[in-house]
Amino acid sequence: MFRATWKSLLARKVRLILSGLAVVLGVMFVSGAFVLTDTLGRSFDAVFADAYEGVDVNVAAKPKIALSEVEGEQVAAPIPAAALEKVRSVSGVAEATGVVAADGARLIGSNGKVVTSFGPPQLGENWVGESDLVKLRQGREPRADDEIVINQALADAAKVKVGDRVGVLTLEPKKEFTLVGIFGYSGDRASIGGANEVAFTTPVAQRLMLGEPDVFNNISVKAAAGVGDETLRDDIARTLDAGYEVKTGEQMSADASAGLKEGLSFFNKILLGFAAVALLVGTFLILNTFSIIVAQRTRELALMRAIGASGRQIIGSVVLEAIAVGLIASVLGLAAGIGVGALLAYLFGKLAGGLSLAGLGVPPAAVIGAFGVGLVITVVAALLPALRASRIPPIAAMQDVATPDRPLTKVTVAGGIVTAIGAVLLFLGLGGHAGDNTLATILGGVLFAFIGVALLTPLISRPVVSLLGAIFAWSVPGKLGRLNSGRNPRRTAITAAALMVGIALVTGVTVILDSAKGSISALAQDTIKAELVISGVQGGPRPPSFDPAVLEKAAAIPGVQLVDGEYGDMAMVNGDRTWVAASSNVAALERIFGAKATAGDISRLGPDQMLFSSDTAKSRNVSVGSTVTVQLSRGEARTYTVSGIYESSQLTNPVVLPPQAARDFAIPQPIQGFVQLAPGARVDDVQPQVETLLADSPEVSVADRDAFIKQQTSQLDTPLRMIQILLALAIVIAVLGIINTLALSVLERTRELGLLRAIGLRRAQTMRMITVEAVVISIFGALLGVAVGTGLGAAVVRALKDEGITDLVLPWGQMGLFLGLAALIGVIAAVLPAIRAARINVLGAIAHD
Repeated sequence: MFRATWKSLLARKVRLILSGLAVVLGVMFVSGAFVLTDTLGRSFDAVFADAYEGVDVNVAAKPKIALSEVEGEQVAAPIPAAALEKVRSVSGVAEATGVVAADGARLIGSNGKVVTSFGPPQLGENWVGESDLVKLRQGREPRADDEIVINQALADAAKVKVGDRVGVLTLEPKKEFTLVGIFGYSGDRASIGGANEVAFTTPVAQRLMLGEPDVFNNISVKAAAGVGDETLRDDIARTLDAGYEVKTGEQMSADASAGLKEGLSFFNKILLGFAAVALLVGTFLILNTFSIIVAQRTRELALMRAIGASGRQIIGSVVLEAIAVGLIASVLGLAAGIGVGALLAYLFGKLAGGLSLAGLGVPPAAVIGAFGVGLVITVVAALLPALRASRIPPIAAMQDVATPDRPLTKVTVAGGIVTAIGAVLLFLGLGGHAGDNTLATILGGVLFAFIGVALLTPLISRPVVSLLGAIFAWSVPGKLGRLNSGRNPRRTAITAAALMVGIALVTGVTVILDSAKGSISALAQDTIKAELVISGVQGGPRPPSFDPAVLEKAAAIPGVQLVDGEYGDMAMVNGDRTWVAASSNVAALERIFGAKATAGDISRLGPDQMLFSSDTAKSRNVSVGSTVTVQLSRGEARTYTVSGIYESSQLTNPVVLPPQAARDFAIPQPIQGFVQLAPGARVDDVQPQVETLLADSPEVSVADRDAFIKQQTSQLDTPLRMIQILLALAIVIAVLGIINTLALSVLERTRELGLLRAIGLRRAQTMRMITVEAVVISIFGALLGVAVGTGLGAAVVRALKDEGITDLVLPWGQMGLFLGLAALIGVIAAVLPAIRAARINVLGAIAHD
């Protein structure tokens, strides 16, 4: 039986390769995700090992507000100079250096634009001298308050050289400095981990990066000879109070690397999610392939049964073929995944500013995942056809047709049950009834919904395909193609379901994001009563900001009625983390954003007063007159009195503090500004004057309200494009499925095609017939995908109504594009099978058995 199975496998190499490609692509994503995260993880380990190479013990003050790497840059608490002297007095300390190193020093390049960073920090530091790790490559150290040195990577990106006057943005507005030196790192490295670094004199670094004099945010300690790092750490910790974190350099390296790996794991889950989609689509392809193979081998399998093969042996034969396909596909997918992982790691390193990558490694998880997923998916997809094969009676060996269409009752009932389960899971997940398992519940609901719809598809495939085929039924090849596409509802349904999954996901995501954009646009148009908005596009962990003086100067421009600057930060409000805002002009809450007071007075705000939105006040159980303790990123906790509560909306902040509080924000500068014009004033007259005021704030610009809204909503286009590109993989697999189905169908109908050719069907007509069949199946799958995707997207939009997505926007243009793309896919998929059908030898085909 093994030899017979092996010969059968070798006789059908092409069709098994086509079905195996689906598994290859899915396994490629799985193994590539593990290779990528392993490579980047070890790269980060090496980066932080270098960064803390000369540090035996590090002292830092516990932050006021703890943030994860995903949430943004941690604002370090200041360490007074007195604490540095205490550390120096500890026995076993050979050297203790006060260090200033904080994110937020943005250099303005030679082109007048800020050098941006997508991930690595833009550090502002105090120059503490050269070491084994850090060496000046050009120039000298900074000595005066208006002198800086920068690392080589930043100098290259900014295209600046020693002697240039350059602008730097920090906690304060733009300051001019003379570039007196450029430094690099051992091993001829231009940076550590792609970070951009600007080093000032210590007093300037303290003022610009920490906001106060005579403080540091780290103390770097070197141990005396013979003193262990752990021992020194414990001695220093006993000397300082509980407000400090004392760690060895090895601990600091591990903690910093672990924080970045936390963000990387999220990216890993995204890749694994797309791998799951690819494998789901691949499952349909493999199921179809083995179903057709079993149908074509009916007589062969029946003969085996007739000469003594048991049903178990028949199952083993089909499963053995599946194992062979799964093994080969897993090996190829693993190899492709290693290549993809290496490529993505390389691109990530480039985007991260030249991250030095560790050697490429293949972790055990990549190998286990590749073979586990590849084998499981293939064998599971082959089980149903294998069971069907085991039930073939020996008498079928003497019949020409052994696989008549079976009733669809069982499949329809199963599809209804599975679809219902999916609907229930989606209801629980989208309705917020799944608790901590919301994401898993939603994903499970989507999976069950897809499988359920796929099971129900055969019920509707014949009438829908017949209706679609009528478009092409004006010729004999069109009529034949229409009949062929509907002759086997199960096969047509499974083939179309593969395309359905990819298009449904793309359609669903498009519906959700377009609805979000439409809702935001409509809300902003109705709410914002400012004709001009000052803002920038966030390209990193820090939002762009500008000089507060711009607000006062803009208010003095003729024709300007009201100007408001908005500040924002994460804070602890009565012990709970909450986003808070400060407004330079509290009157804007009513006059620009249309907020309505529900209690108290929201038109003014004293230095010890604060405002709450109604939803936040209710959830925090506060009312007018309540006292609330607020801890910001800097400074000490303060107590405020609630003086007013306003009606919640999607464009108002949950908590508003007085403008004086902004100096203790992580970014003590406005991140948005709103300019309301007086009646009769023209935007074209005022906008150029505001632009002039922003000359020293290159991160932001001023735009009219419509342009601002378009700018903000356009940020949703980037994730949409990324999702569409990644989901294109599922569509590629679906194309393979159509090719495979048609190719196997041509083999199955060899005699039929020969008879058609014999009675006058020309080669070109044969090719048109196969093409019509492919196009009808493709459009059917696309219609299913658009319908299912629209339904899922609409359900999500409905569930997010309370989150501000109130308008359901259907992307009719893109839906039409998907249908057109489906027709093109059908034409492309039909090329090889159509050529094969046209080249069939007529006499040989008639004699084919």
